[in-house]
Amino acid sequence: MKVLINPEPFLSPPNSIFPNKPPCITRFQLRPFPNLHRHRSINRRLSSTPPPRATLDSTTIEQFGIPEFDVRNPALSSSYRSSALPRPNQTVLEAQARVCTGPTQTRPLDEQQAFKVFDTILRSARGEMKDEDEVSKAQLGAFFAGMTIRANAFPEATQWSEGETRAMKTFWPLLVRVLPPEVIFIADPEGLMMGVGSSIGPQYVGNGTSEMRLVGALREVLAGGHLGFEEVQGVLKDVLPFQEGHEKPKEASEALLSAFLIGQRMNRETDRELKAYCLAFDDEFGPPPVADVRSLTHYGEPYDGNTRFFRSTLFVAAVRSCYGESCLLHGVDWMAPKGGVTEEQMLKFMGANVNLSPVKAKKLLEDDEVGFAYVSQREARPSLYSLIGIREHIKKRPPLASTEKVQQYVKASGKEAIVAGFYHEGYEEPLLMLMKRRGVHSGLVVKGEEGGLSLTTRLRSANATRGPPVNYCSGFRALDVSSTSELGGVTRQGFSLEVNAKEYGFQPTDTPRTDRSVSKNIEFGLSALLGEKGPAYDRIVLNAGVVDHLLGVDGAEDISAALDRAREAIDSGNALKRLLNYIKVSHKMG
Repeated sequence: MKVLINPEPFLSPPNSIFPNKPPCITRFQLRPFPNLHRHRSINRRLSSTPPPRATLDSTTIEQFGIPEFDVRNPALSSSYRSSALPRPNQTVLEAQARVCTGPTQTRPLDEQQAFKVFDTILRSARGEMKDEDEVSKAQLGAFFAGMTIRANAFPEATQWSEGETRAMKTFWPLLVRVLPPEVIFIADPEGLMMGVGSSIGPQYVGNGTSEMRLVGALREVLAGGHLGFEEVQGVLKDVLPFQEGHEKPKEASEALLSAFLIGQRMNRETDRELKAYCLAFDDEFGPPPVADVRSLTHYGEPYDGNTRFFRSTLFVAAVRSCYGESCLLHGVDWMAPKGGVTEEQMLKFMGANVNLSPVKAKKLLEDDEVGFAYVSQREARPSLYSLIGIREHIKKRPPLASTEKVQQYVKASGKEAIVAGFYHEGYEEPLLMLMKRRGVHSGLVVKGEEGGLSLTTRLRSANATRGPPVNYCSGFRALDVSSTSELGGVTRQGFSLEVNAKEYGFQPTDTPRTDRSVSKNIEFGLSALLGEKGPAYDRIVLNAGVVDHLLGVDGAEDISAALDRAREAIDSGNALKRLLNYIKVSHKMG
């Protein structure tokens, strides 16, 4: 029997997960789904500004009762950004991209860059810049937090450059007169900056009890230190939701909050800090609903989407639901820093309801004609969604970018698994730790393209970046499925491997490019679900079959059988039918 992972746990990865086997031939006769006429639209590449219905023909729309597409939905992911969000100052944002990152990734500013940034901040603080040119308090908090942490805790190579030091000497005596006190505290918590001797930083305590707690925690973060589980959770619950208009008013300066978020990421979060972010708002709406399904996989794609390549997870979920593997997707409409294509954008563009509560998602998971669902963070965790504006202004990803991928907005009566994407080396084990903390039977982290979940069939690049290669997977699964409590004596089987699709008969192909086009991503996915063979089809089959096998799904012990089962779900028309049913049923839920 062909398997990708040994029945016994192992520590070192094999050279390849696929056994040597000649190219496989699809065993199932293509049976087009009734009334879907591929020649009308699917094979035609969409234009840059397609009519909203370009990917589906009128017969399909009429048959399934798909609602009128929202003509305001544009084709590009960047236009899903809310116009209500103020834009950050680009000069300072570019500097943040350099200095608000890790101990080895930071790139100090040269003198010319530093003088330009500090001059911009000074003119903005004096009120000489308006609208998009104004430097927001969130940017000030993140930038100066980055500068302070670099000075206090980073290795010499990523501490202040000579140019940054000269710029600070020139501008700080002027800045200390015009910056808000909380920003002065972030930039100079000890009051020792450049010999000016300001007492603002050492004496600053914040306004109100919530901000006082935040300031106390931030002093430790700015010194390069770490916080306890309860301390992080206390800060988050005190200050969120952040936006005005919620039941709880805004109680903290956005400069302080942005400094806290970026500071914890720059210091590289401990396990207890990540657990605090992950679990802080589990009880926001009480216990999650429980779906009566035998198996449920939670998909944790990066919330900021894909900017270059085909994002396959929505279509993979439709495939896996065909044979009883229910899938729950979650994310947002738009998220910085990438602002790429997301599942919510695709579903909205196709006319689905993207405002479902977890309770309504549970019903879709239990629906025998659907079997998968999407939940927006906006509906499930409004406290976290309230940070969407600040997250754009801090530029770099905060701890939440990791922990939001490991959520359970709905639970299952049967087995549960979590699959999450990652990019930066060192986050594989923390993500798996969070999955185990969630108590799921199986967990899998995938370094797919763009740090997402999409395994690729293209050949490995000779110029691969440092760290794990694309198609690297690591995970665990419980050998005793009656319980996942390690205290109860359950053994978890761990594995670590690299997927080489070529060794299993997939022809190497370049990944379809979408370049932020929501409609193009949909076109690739729908063409594949209609049975059109090619790179998109192969990626959907590969991702469905490999995930089934690695998670220990019933019927996927043999990888060949797992892949053939995924092909059958597509070629029979069942996967497309379920996607269309999702659009129809979710829309009727209102």
